[in-house]
Amino acid sequence: MQIIEFPERDSWAGLLSRPKADSRFLERTVANILDDVRRGGDEALRHCSRQFDPVQIENFEVSRAEIEYAGGVVPTELKRAIGVAKSNIEKFHFVEVCDPDPIETSPDVVCWKRTLPIEKVGLYIPGGTAPLFSTVLMLAVPAKLAGCGEVIMCSPPNETGSVSPATLFAADLCGVDRVFKIGGAQAIGAMAFGTETVPAVHKIFGPGNQFVTEAKLQIFRAGIAIDMPAGPSELAVIADETCVPEFVAADLLSQAEHGPDSQVILVTDSREVIERTLAEIDRQIERLPRRETARRAMENSTAILIESIEAGIALLDEYAPEHLIVVVADAAKVAMRFTNAGSIFIGNYSCESAGDYAAGTNHTLPTGGAARAFSGVSVESFRKTITYQQISPEGMQGLAPVIEAMADAEGLEAHRYAAAIRRSRVEQK
Repeated sequence: MQIIEFPERDSWAGLLSRPKADSRFLERTVANILDDVRRGGDEALRHCSRQFDPVQIENFEVSRAEIEYAGGVVPTELKRAIGVAKSNIEKFHFVEVCDPDPIETSPDVVCWKRTLPIEKVGLYIPGGTAPLFSTVLMLAVPAKLAGCGEVIMCSPPNETGSVSPATLFAADLCGVDRVFKIGGAQAIGAMAFGTETVPAVHKIFGPGNQFVTEAKLQIFRAGIAIDMPAGPSELAVIADETCVPEFVAADLLSQAEHGPDSQVILVTDSREVIERTLAEIDRQIERLPRRETARRAMENSTAILIESIEAGIALLDEYAPEHLIVVVADAAKVAMRFTNAGSIFIGNYSCESAGDYAAGTNHTLPTGGAARAFSGVSVESFRKTITYQQISPEGMQGLAPVIEAMADAEGLEAHRYAAAIRRSRVEQK
């Protein structure tokens, strides 16, 4: 973990840069995969599965028998934990949407909106070395609360060609309609374009590696909606002498173990906090089964000594982290001063993994600085609104001069005439 002391403000952008893959290779590879899936359907998916997983898959859809088997092998204690987490997530995400009454914006000009669920949604659940069954809860619970008509899910197969039992149990518990053994960019392509087996959806949700994120961005440019850019995990901690370095180290490592392209940052006004936290990281990392992954992630990571907590707030607001832990004096007050973060954890006992699993908030959050403009997944992410306007003849007579003046100024004669001809008809009566 690199240590930087008192960086000048004009160096922050470079200091806070995220780890990146070769963008040209990434874009080209993903574009080829998506094109293959669009053209080749299921057969292209089989080719991708052999190449990238690698495993031979004949039937992509998880059968009812496989789901029931998974429910039988998941330990009772884990089932209970998943149930508690699901309940907490439902409590936090439950909202009663009441569309507002129609508004008369001008005399006899009435406007209103109606909120509707997105009919077909696709969920991507990362698998690989760490199957994230918790992401099923984070996506499927709000999808069902929103009332989506069809909820499908893709998750990478393991070396035996099956999906993690805990992932399947969580999907069944949350009411996911169909599950497919497909991972990576090819899963995004399958849900975007549809194949013989996988239905096309209207919006795709879920985090993933850089290939998954790039695939989501490319299908978004092709007209398929996505939740947000959600790539490699990241965590920032702002701390002072009131923090518990042992806790800080554990939180930093909890994100570092996600993957070698994860990034963690510690910002503090105390050199002692850095020294004690790094010592704890060295001690704690040895007990981790994924310690080599965590070590590689720590190479992307930085501990920054700053002059004051005030400066730290400004620095991390510029970074816009996915997760932000605030462990300083008067932490609740300081936390409210941040404007750019996916999710904020306040105080020494609010560990980031609580948000990952069971506190109730969503862990599908914007990364790579996208928290400056994007929000985490919520029930509203699975809904859309339609706006309406109904204008009487008298209402058009009053509004038409405004429309005509604006259209004329923009040089759009057909727009102007559409209002003028109606105004003329009313005035002729």
